[in-house]
Amino acid sequence: MTDVPQNSDTIVAISTPPGRGGIGIVRLSGPQAASIAAQLVSLRQPLEAGRARLADVLENASELADTDAPSRIDEAMVTFFAAPHSYTAEDVVEIAAHGSPVVLELLLRRAIGLGARLAAPGEFTQRTFLSGRLDLTQAEAVRDLIDAQTLTQARQAASQMGGALSHRVAPVKQQLVELVALLEAGIDFAEDDVDVTPQAEIARRIETLKPPLAALEASFARGRIVHDGLTLAIVGRPNAGKSSLFNRLVERERAIVTAAPGTTRDLVTERIALDGIPIELVDTAGLREGREEVEQLGIARSREALADAALVLVVLDATQSLNEEEHRLLAAVAGRPALVAVNKCDLIPDPRMKLDLGTSRGTGFEAGDARSKLAQNPVLPGHNPALKDLIVLSTSALTGEGIAALRARIVELATGGAAAEPGLLTNLRQHQAITAALAALADAARATATKIPHEMILLDLYRALWALDSLTGQTTADDILNLIFSTFCIGK
Repeated sequence: MTDVPQNSDTIVAISTPPGRGGIGIVRLSGPQAASIAAQLVSLRQPLEAGRARLADVLENASELADTDAPSRIDEAMVTFFAAPHSYTAEDVVEIAAHGSPVVLELLLRRAIGLGARLAAPGEFTQRTFLSGRLDLTQAEAVRDLIDAQTLTQARQAASQMGGALSHRVAPVKQQLVELVALLEAGIDFAEDDVDVTPQAEIARRIETLKPPLAALEASFARGRIVHDGLTLAIVGRPNAGKSSLFNRLVERERAIVTAAPGTTRDLVTERIALDGIPIELVDTAGLREGREEVEQLGIARSREALADAALVLVVLDATQSLNEEEHRLLAAVAGRPALVAVNKCDLIPDPRMKLDLGTSRGTGFEAGDARSKLAQNPVLPGHNPALKDLIVLSTSALTGEGIAALRARIVELATGGAAAEPGLLTNLRQHQAITAALAALADAARATATKIPHEMILLDLYRALWALDSLTGQTTADDILNLIFSTFCIGK
């Protein structure tokens, strides 16, 4: 068992969010946590590991020894967690008082006066990492869980905290270590009749390491979306139903909707979750030649939102032929992740004239003799070649027809169709570590193929090993650790 590093100082912080609440917690961690806590409050019973004790918070520290006339300002529950059975693997004390900022600040200042040091952001979790209770991916997941805005994000963070990513990496790392040991033995003990590993065997072993790492690298596409979310811009001509579709997706009347074209003059944004994916919807002003200065400014912002968005939803009016602006818009989004919603399908009398919601890319129209009926529909793929390369759906913001299919298509487009899986890469640091490992293995494979000496192959294999170590934190530099944990809240 690895020895747990001992910190000589005791840290303290308010661990609950700023503001007033029913409960507020002051947390201490370090060798003096219990003794400082005993001086902070007037305990009804002595502290005992794993037990909560009722205590009085007194106005003046000098009154702790004077039980005749103490001026109590609050009651608190004090819980002691003895090392190593605590979050940080050190002695930890949590004082749960009522969530008055005045009381919590009093306890904090009094603890500092008794010798504790104010904790840096993320220092409690950093001590947990340094103690070996969590690896770096698990420590990062603590922050992700705190920041989670959807249940899917919380599940993902909980999975990472349980070591899902580490468990995916561990078998590959073990095989890599075995290969390194095999080559090292062949070099170090060549004079002791230890066989030199054949080139073909080295190449075979390197190739077996690549697929699981490649799959892990590919998981970043979905993991990043789950972690960070993305922006979807809703664009189209005035009065095509953009704001109505926006309200349908938001599931409330967020944007103003009227029959007059050009109601939306500025960007309207709302954050939603579709299948657990955080998506920021942006309702934009209708694209046309602006007639007023305000409308022109709104249209300019719409074009900026279109350029910046990760996904685009183009809204067409099923009762209107494509105009020049829409032709340009469809051509502009043809090479991007985009959907086309042919809205107001409830106004098309013949159901055979509607788009088939079951199709994806392609014409998107029903086959058979119904195709002749489609000539009456002013929105046809033949009217713009870009429509043949886009996902096209019929929708009705009024009746809700096609909205469920639209939601599903947005999620599919956002995630690239990738299914949820445990142990996703969720941030750029993790992705770079796996990318570096794969690059080093590729170099090792090339070196093996050209029969370069084993000493040189080992350099590439060690680079791959160091990259995997940096993922979980074994070889992470102190400055990188400080940067990671500085993004945590104080008291976490």
